[in-house]
Amino acid sequence: MLGFVRTDNEALVSCLGDPQRTVAAYRELLRRKDAAVGAIRAGLGHENPAVREGCCRLLDHLVDTESMGRLIAMAEDADARVRIAAFHALACDRCKEDSCAPGADRVLEPALRHLATDPDAGVRARAAELVGKFVHTDARAVAALTASHARDPSPAVRKKAGWFAPGGTIYARTRRAAGDG
Repeated sequence: MLGFVRTDNEALVSCLGDPQRTVAAYRELLRRKDAAVGAIRAGLGHENPAVREGCCRLLDHLVDTESMGRLIAMAEDADARVRIAAFHALACDRCKEDSCAPGADRVLEPALRHLATDPDAGVRARAAELVGKFVHTDARAVAALTASHARDPSPAVRKKAGWFAPGGTIYARTRRAAGDG
């Protein structure tokens, strides 16, 4: 079928850590949708960071209310690639229904902390995206994005924070969409 000895969901999740099999395993797990979500959730605890990262990326598309808490916890993973994937999944609304998108009470605090202090610029950039979701409703988001735009050591993070901060292009677009301007 896919060149795998075993094709059960758990085996496919493990294949996310194999560079030769990761793409096919990812596509097959995504195709299986809800039938694979349990194995994907379990994969968030895998010892291999590539598996954890792949599971976060899959949950970006397959997330449900039950998975959200586990995805939020992945923002604290030791591996920066996993944190990046987790923050992207939490910030990305394209693949999620509003019913399971996390609220500020669950995700803003960790996003603010990582935007200010994470040692990895990629994580800080993804955290800026999540903080940006709350820029029209929470003064802490405005303050954090403004500070990051002015002082982050990474030009890429400063640029991204500027997009979401007042005066930025994404800020203006989301303000219009929210009916504030």
